[in-house]
Amino acid sequence: MFSVKSDVFSFGVLLLEIVSGKRNRGFSHRDHHHNLLGHAWMLYKEGRSLEFVGDYLGVSGYLSEVLRSIHVGLLCVQQCPEDRPSMSWVVFMLGNEVVLPQAKQPGFFTERDLFIAESSSGTNAPGSINQMTMTLMEAR
Repeated sequence: MFSVKSDVFSFGVLLLEIVSGKRNRGFSHRDHHHNLLGHAWMLYKEGRSLEFVGDYLGVSGYLSEVLRSIHVGLLCVQQCPEDRPSMSWVVFMLGNEVVLPQAKQPGFFTERDLFIAESSSGTNAPGSINQMTMTLMEAR
């Protein structure tokens, strides 16, 4: 069952995907194992949000709008649904020069580290592979 706040979360993910030019699903970075939301959050906390934009040389005339979009996207994906803005407030924040509240850690902020997960199991055996069998029914 979806709610208004989950729709806001989805919009925030979409906004961050558009700004970065990358998809959240399957995102990888050479310096860490965060997903796209984690990458945006990390750069935001370090004051380096502009690095989130793939080719930021072409957006030099729109830097404030791009930074505002990243900030609003992070506000939309905050972990607690109560902290997320309403869609009407999102539209207002994107279209007006208002002071934005500080973003909090996003929900579904994951760090994928497969090497540590495998070594912590205590065995060197490879993990199981899920297999799927399909049965096709044919009429006589």
